[in-house]
Amino acid sequence: MEKPENRETRMTRTFKASIAPMWEVWTNPEHIANWWGPNGFTNTIHKMDFQEGGEWRLTMRGPDGTSYPNRSIFKEIIPLKKIVFEHFNPHFVTTVLFESKGQETVIDWSLLFDTAEMCEIVTKTHKADEGQKQNLEKLEKYLSNLLREENVE
Repeated sequence: MEKPENRETRMTRTFKASIAPMWEVWTNPEHIANWWGPNGFTNTIHKMDFQEGGEWRLTMRGPDGTSYPNRSIFKEIIPLKKIVFEHFNPHFVTTVLFESKGQETVIDWSLLFDTAEMCEIVTKTHKADEGQKQNLEKLEKYLSNLLREENVE
């Protein structure tokens, strides 16, 4: 069996937001549609049954108009702590860990592929690592704007 580190992409980032709004933007399809995916991508959430065994289907649309259907199944949900989902085609398991640090939240986001070769293919062909980085940047901007709007109201 290959070592997990050869089959995994992982990013960790600290956000200036407490755990409750962070959890909300990860678990509410109305929010996630606004920040999910790399720069220039838009999303249509067809279904997001946020419970263990629930299905998540979305279509990401690239800047060139190409549609990328996505299907995942939620495997483990620990409120305010952890989300695990299995993504199909390409197959990988995503784990997102949430750590509350008072008014900040640390996100540890990993994608575990079946083989090191598949991890390398998805990283090189689809630039999954850069996409994941852009995704976190979009999340940070979205969350910052959301919290600013809430403070105004």
